[in-house]
Amino acid sequence: MADGAERLRGAFSSERAVLVPYLMGGYPDLDATREAARAVADHAAVIEIGIPFSDPLADGPTIQTAGQHALDAGIRPDDILEMISDLRDGPPIVVMTYINLLLHRGARAFMERAAACGVAGMIVPDMPLDEGADVREAARRAGVAIVPLAAPTTSEARLAAIGAQAEAFVYLVSVAGVTGGDVAVDEHLRAFIARARAAIDAPIVVGFGIRTPEQAAAVGELADGVVVGSQFVRTMGETTDPAARVAAVTESARALASALPTR
Repeated sequence: MADGAERLRGAFSSERAVLVPYLMGGYPDLDATREAARAVADHAAVIEIGIPFSDPLADGPTIQTAGQHALDAGIRPDDILEMISDLRDGPPIVVMTYINLLLHRGARAFMERAAACGVAGMIVPDMPLDEGADVREAARRAGVAIVPLAAPTTSEARLAAIGAQAEAFVYLVSVAGVTGGDVAVDEHLRAFIARARAAIDAPIVVGFGIRTPEQAAAVGELADGVVVGSQFVRTMGETTDPAARVAAVTESARALASALPTR
């Protein structure tokens, strides 16, 4: 199997912007996450799965609540990875986790386990660009691509450094703060994406605050990929009926992907 960076780069070979749905691992349970990932696969180029964590600094209220639900149910990182191993025939998967979890588990052991379960990439939002050398080396050896993030406050020099480290793609945070807000596709976001384009050769995805097909379409005019997170997590919690849940998630993914423009 190709390494994670190669698989992720291949996801952006389309002539149109692509959808990257986010699901919280273990919410409302592992079977639901697995079935939702399968349901969105026909409409997604990459799937992001969160590993629940006790102090999720980048997550807004919706995702925090979902993560706490999973933790309260006893969901562990290994449970998430095992579930991901059942999704190998779908789009490449990126997991989102935090540095303390990696350090507690041991970066090398965790990366090797993640790679063995089919994880292609990893987002670690609280790992600074110029830190975490052991984590980055462990990821490189395991074939797991570290996906760097950039915020609207990131300088041009920092964007260039981020681009130099990017193995697969770069995740632009549309607004400063946490997930779950409401994106405004205004001159500020357009200028931020333009600055990133000028400094970064890798594909660019934009996330935080994108909920509707209209918002996805507007962001998709500027980016290679659009991440939708809180909206999918919210949908996952709206019904306890598995069939209705899968139908709702599938329709959300279809509507969002259909709205994305050609490039």
